[in-house]
Amino acid sequence: MTDKLLTEKEKMIAGKIYDPSGEELAKGRAKAHRLCTDYNRTYEEEEEKRLSILKELIPTLSKGVYLQGPIQFDYGYNTFIGENSYANFNFTVLDCSTVTIGKDVFFGPNVSLVTPMHPYLPEERRMRFREDGPAYDLEYAKPIVIGDDCWFGSNVTVIGGVTIGSGTIIGAGSVVTKDIPSGVLAAGNPCRVIREITQEDSIEFKKELW
Repeated sequence: MTDKLLTEKEKMIAGKIYDPSGEELAKGRAKAHRLCTDYNRTYEEEEEKRLSILKELIPTLSKGVYLQGPIQFDYGYNTFIGENSYANFNFTVLDCSTVTIGKDVFFGPNVSLVTPMHPYLPEERRMRFREDGPAYDLEYAKPIVIGDDCWFGSNVTVIGGVTIGSGTIIGAGSVVTKDIPSGVLAAGNPCRVIREITQEDSIEFKKELW
């Protein structure tokens, strides 16, 4: 008995090589991009309208999620965001593979979560051309998993295939290419663990703040 042939969408989600130019994926991206544009054209006080758009874009949207906007998602249906998470301006999620975000996660401005991958060899990466259809390329994607209570500084990029543990802080400008454990401060390009976060980091001990 042979396995059924996978659709391009099924290949994409499974992390296999896929053709992104197919009708199903093209329609999915077009819908997500339209919804992002609609969201980005709203005013902050249009709360019901913004929430309605987000629920259509991200069907599994949890309670209390707030995306400042502008936002940009490739598909939306591959993104899962936990309760009370927040993203500041210019939040970009290329969710060709799944992007799983925990509860109470904070994203600073200009954070990008990017799951797509391209072949390393240039001859495999080049655009291909069908006689009777659009140009296309071959891609694959790797998931991103982010635990609860993380904080991402501004201008952070997280690459596909990365898992970040709960309670971790990623410093501004970091490029996260490998897994980062829970409960640490990490930063840099590539992002590396700097130290653990401890109770001594409590604002209660920072007298200059009070």
